[in-house]
Amino acid sequence: MRKVTVGWFEIPVSDLDRAISFYQKVFDCTLHKIDMGDFQMAMFPGEGGGKGAEGSLVYNKEFYKTSNLAGTLIYFSSEDVSIELAKVEEAGGTVQIPKKIISPEYGYMGVFLDSEGNRIALHSLA
Repeated sequence: MRKVTVGWFEIPVSDLDRAISFYQKVFDCTLHKIDMGDFQMAMFPGEGGGKGAEGSLVYNKEFYKTSNLAGTLIYFSSEDVSIELAKVEEAGGTVQIPKKIISPEYGYMGVFLDSEGNRIALHSLA
């Protein structure tokens, strides 16, 4: 059976600079900001070439809206979801589901609201 992988994702934001600050604090990374006029983006670091999903924060008043209970749920991979969840509130977000076991073979998950009100998930094997 063919595997389906995520090739790109976009997380809508209402304040791009605040969202950049939030994600940089939670994931200890640097996002690259791109201004395309009406559209503004901040790119997550990635490897390219199909190794892991790449994506961005995106801002546009007409085409993107945040959602705290509905819509797409993105799972970021983690070594241990408790590491990032511990940084969420200090960075301006809210933990919705603390680290929880899915099963021994599938590992753990957790869910938080980011600084913009989006529901985002984490997954780890430990």
